[in-house]
Amino acid sequence: MQEASWSELLAGRNGLRSLALAGGVALHAIDVYIVATILPSVVQDIGGLEYYAWNTTLFVVASIMGSALSPKAMDAFGSRRAYLVSIGIFLLGTIVCALSPSMAWLLLGRTCQGFGGGVLLGLSYALSRILFEERLWSRAMALISGMWGVATLAGPAIGGVFAQMGHWRLAFWFVLPPAAVLIWLVCTQLDGKAPRPKGERRLKAPLGKISLLVLSVLSVSVASLSRELSWNVAGVALGLGLGFVIAKVDRNAAVKLLPTGSYSVEDKLGRLYACVALLSIGITVEVFVPYFLQLIHGNTPLIAGYLSALMAAGWTAGSFISSGRTMAVSNLLLRFGPALSCLSLICLGVLMPMATLTQSNASGWWLIVPLVGVGLGIGLCWPHLMTGVFKSAPAGEENIATSGITTVQLYAIAMGATLTGMVANAAGFTHPGGFVGAQQAAVALFVVFAAAPALVVYLAGGVARRMTSI
Repeated sequence: MQEASWSELLAGRNGLRSLALAGGVALHAIDVYIVATILPSVVQDIGGLEYYAWNTTLFVVASIMGSALSPKAMDAFGSRRAYLVSIGIFLLGTIVCALSPSMAWLLLGRTCQGFGGGVLLGLSYALSRILFEERLWSRAMALISGMWGVATLAGPAIGGVFAQMGHWRLAFWFVLPPAAVLIWLVCTQLDGKAPRPKGERRLKAPLGKISLLVLSVLSVSVASLSRELSWNVAGVALGLGLGFVIAKVDRNAAVKLLPTGSYSVEDKLGRLYACVALLSIGITVEVFVPYFLQLIHGNTPLIAGYLSALMAAGWTAGSFISSGRTMAVSNLLLRFGPALSCLSLICLGVLMPMATLTQSNASGWWLIVPLVGVGLGIGLCWPHLMTGVFKSAPAGEENIATSGITTVQLYAIAMGATLTGMVANAAGFTHPGGFVGAQQAAVALFVVFAAAPALVVYLAGGVARRMTSI
C-alpha cells in the first residue's frame, strides 16, 4: 500500500472535508477549555457554587449519550443532516449558556452542548472512515486528535481574555462565527445521503443500554462529590457493576452499543478498546497538575495552566509524528508510546513534590520533559489504535465501532476523573491538605496512574500481532 502524505489529506476537497471533521472536534474541545477558564467568573456573577462540579458532570454524561447515539443519527439523517443537527443542538446550548440568568439555566445549556458535542465527536471518527481512503486513516486520526492540543492553547486564552474583561458571556458568543463557517463547510462538502446499502434495515438505537451507561457515570460522579471515601468506593463499585451488566447484556444483543468482540481482550477489537480506555484514564491526572504547580512550585495560574497544557500538546505532536508510518513502525510505536507515558508519569511522581526544584529556579525546565512525555507517548500510538478499530470492525458494525471509540474514551475519562480524586484524597490532598498534602497526593497520583499505560504496554503486544494479521 502506498504511503499516505499530508498533502493528500489536506489538499483539494479532501482538505475541506478534513477541515469540516476537525472543526467539529475543535468546536467541542475549545468550548471545554473556555468554560473551565471562565467558570469561576460565572459563579461570582450568577451564583451556584454548590453546583460547580455539575457543569462537568452533566456535560460529560450528555457527551457520552450523544456519542453513543451518533451511529443512529447518521443512519437516520445521513452524514450532512446529522452533522448539522448536532451543530444546531450545540449552538442552542451555547446561546442558553450566554443568556443564563442562573446556574440552573447554565446547566441546561451545558447539557445541550455536551449532547451536541458528543454526536459531533462520534460523527467525526465515523465519517473519517467513510470519506477517506484506508491509507489516509491514520493521518485523519492525527488531525482530529490534534484538535485537543489546539484547544488547550486557544480555549484558556479566549476564556481568559473575556473573564479578565469582566464579560464572560462574550466567550460563548465568540463560538458562533466559527460555527457558521463550519456549517458552510458541512453543507458544501458532506454527502446528504445516509451511508447505508439499499435494502439494509435502519439501525436501531440501544436506548436501554445507553441509559444504563449514563446511570453508571452519574453514580460515580455523584459519589465523587462526597468527601467520604466509603461513598466514593460505593459509587465506583455501582458504576462498574452497571458497566458489567451492560457488557453482559450487550455481548449477544441484536441492537448493540459496542460491536461484536468489544468486551473480551482475547479479541483484537476488545484489546484496542481496552488500550483506548486505559490511555484515557492515565491522562486524567492533568486535572491536578495546575494545582500542584501553583502550590508546590509557586507558578502563577497562567504559567501553571500552560505548563499543564503541555500534556495535550505532546499528544498532538505525537499524533502528527506517528501518523502515516509503515506497519512495522506502527507496531513498534504501539509498544513504545505507552511505555514513554508510563515512565513520564513516574518521573512526575518523583519530581513534582520536590519543592527544592523551585528554589533553584529550574522547576519549569525539569518538569517540561515528563509533562510533554505523558501526552507524547499517547499520541505516538493513538492514530494506530484508531486505525486498528476501523480495520477490525465486524462487517455491518463499522459505524458502531467508530462511534464506540468516543463512547469508550468519554466513559474512561469519567471513571478516571473520579479515581484521581479518590487517590488524591486518600493520600492526604484534603487531610492534612495544604503544601504537605499536595506533595503526598502528587506522589500517589502519578505513580498509581502510571499503571494504566503500563497495562497498555502489555496489551499492545497482542494488538500489534493482531494488527499484522488484519
